[in-house]
Amino acid sequence: MTGPEKTAPSWAGPRLRVEGLVKRYRGSDRNAVDGVSLEVGAGEIFGLLGPNGAGKTSTILVSTTRARPTAGKVTLDGIDVAVHGSRARRHLGVVTQVNTLDRSLSVWENLYFHCRFFGFSRREAKARCRDLLDRFELADRSGDRVDHLSGGLAQRAQLARALAHHPSVLFLDEPTAWLDPQSRLALWDRVRALRDQEGVSVVLTTHSMDEADRLCDRVAIMDQGRILVCGTPEELKRAVAAAVTVELRLKAPPSPEVLHRLEALRGVERVTSEADKVEVLTASRDGAVPDLVSAVGEGLLDLSVSEPTLESVFISLTGRNLRD
Repeated sequence: MTGPEKTAPSWAGPRLRVEGLVKRYRGSDRNAVDGVSLEVGAGEIFGLLGPNGAGKTSTILVSTTRARPTAGKVTLDGIDVAVHGSRARRHLGVVTQVNTLDRSLSVWENLYFHCRFFGFSRREAKARCRDLLDRFELADRSGDRVDHLSGGLAQRAQLARALAHHPSVLFLDEPTAWLDPQSRLALWDRVRALRDQEGVSVVLTTHSMDEADRLCDRVAIMDQGRILVCGTPEELKRAVAAAVTVELRLKAPPSPEVLHRLEALRGVERVTSEADKVEVLTASRDGAVPDLVSAVGEGLLDLSVSEPTLESVFISLTGRNLRD
């Protein structure tokens, strides 16, 4: 390890604890965050999911000291972020979907000055930079200005900078939103390595249900400022109804009568249609398929059944309507 020691190696409690958090912005008639409580343990990847306006970003802003809570409390390694913000910032790193690197500086300079800001000596900062550049495969681009980097390289540089001061909690806010599939998979591997090899806790916000399902140890789904459910992806798939998706392909767009028959079937939670395809969310596949086939009649061309996914859980809880 290079540079100052990790900030709280002996802390035994939850790395992040959010207790009854409320955030209301000036001029608003409702709470952006409305009594959220959650904990993230050491070495845990925790996903925070929800539609636009659910309160995810506000929760992260308060947790990373960029906004003050209206009520409630957030602690990082036992440090109250609202009372001791400068101390708390030594324990956290942040990577956003927007490039926040200093674009007038090179990759090396971004890392070096970040280390110096957090109290590294010149020698320690140089050693830490070399370590990070090698680790994130950026050594051959160290002299490049960051505005010349591709999206994947820039995101790797942001992740390297966020980890430079040895934080115990890493916040990733939509980190793969603009990345190509190869860069996305590479970032997932690096996040897993942080958890497995260094015990870093990760708080991830994402709109990708596949990302959350494959990467997170636990997830919380938020809507209208509150947490609706929290647990492992598998627990949520088992616990939340309307998780089995049946797709029906018809000879022609379904009539209102066919859609009404489908909606009236036992266990059916939601029916949506587009052109000649109908998607049915039902609580269980047991007995559902024969009833669906009967309801559609001779107009059926094909049928497929998808097992519960985190996306079906998400839609069941928050609906399909677009949010601003």
